[in-house]
Amino acid sequence: MPNPDVSRMVNEFMDMVRIDSESGEEARMVDHLLVKFRDLGATAEKDAYGNLIAHLPARGTSCTRPILLSCHADTVKPGKGIEPVLKDGVIRSSGDTILGADDKAGIAEMIETIRIAEIHPPLEIAISRQEEVGLLGVKNLDYSRLTATRGFLLDNDTLDTIVIGGPSYFAIDAVFHGRSAHAGMEPEKGINAIAAAARALSAIDFGRVDKETTCNVGVIQGGSIRNGVPDRASIMAECRSLDHDKGVTLAESIRETLIREGEVSGAKVEVEVNNLCRSVLISEDSWTVNTAKEAFRRVGIEASTTLITGFTDASIYNNHGIEMAVIGIGARMEHSTDEHIHVEDMERAVLALLEIFKLSCD
Repeated sequence: MPNPDVSRMVNEFMDMVRIDSESGEEARMVDHLLVKFRDLGATAEKDAYGNLIAHLPARGTSCTRPILLSCHADTVKPGKGIEPVLKDGVIRSSGDTILGADDKAGIAEMIETIRIAEIHPPLEIAISRQEEVGLLGVKNLDYSRLTATRGFLLDNDTLDTIVIGGPSYFAIDAVFHGRSAHAGMEPEKGINAIAAAARALSAIDFGRVDKETTCNVGVIQGGSIRNGVPDRASIMAECRSLDHDKGVTLAESIRETLIREGEVSGAKVEVEVNNLCRSVLISEDSWTVNTAKEAFRRVGIEASTTLITGFTDASIYNNHGIEMAVIGIGARMEHSTDEHIHVEDMERAVLALLEIFKLSCD
């Protein structure tokens, strides 16, 4: 088996994380990757939404059935001005930013694997935009450019788990309309929109509802001056469940509660609920799961399957009929300023992906 050039991969990864690419601002990162994949011999273009789609012919095999490999190009905040530091085999951010291993480590591992692989089937590659803010890139992906019906999303953290299911996800946005007034002179003439929102939110049990369902309020905004009764407040909430019907029921219950409790306070309430993705579950006996398990076993990792109530691009691929398992890249403590990755895990991820390539040609 060829061995990855670890130094090259690490340097490539560190170059990538220095490219600012918070969600919605990842165009420069995508353009950087266009050059990288073309240098690998791929035909690579951007679709109308700005996602990268690339194709590579088979190498060292007569296999004709392609597999899809996918990652996302964007990062969460704070993701500007990242300066990575390698110390004692671990890469971290040097400042008050994330590292961006989610998902740039996956991209770096993918590129290194393609570069050194002696054998691989036809490869279709999709690097999506705006994954972190609602899977927007993969939802707007030009699927007419893909023919693969199975593949792997390189966007799980641990190497010893394979994600086979994700939740239905509901974004819940509400606006509370009150009435402004002077807070000191005539507060009784006002309707406090912030207080109305607070009352409504207090009537909802946020957190883990059960083992497969969660709900959360993440943002509340309102008011502009200390001494004025605010006439407007907005909230951004969510719920998600591995059981789609349960998620639908919970989202509707939250909507009804926000309206009912807001109106008790005298406010008018507008609520919008958007089902951003539908729950999926890949069979334990599916080709992608068996292939991933065997590939990791060959490099000394006994990987098990898991379900998550987080969401990934794989949910949308599976909704489109492309069987996608999510495999690990080695990132740790993603979405935090403590995010880091062990170089050894990056190397092991490459070795496992090499085995996936071989198994895909059997």
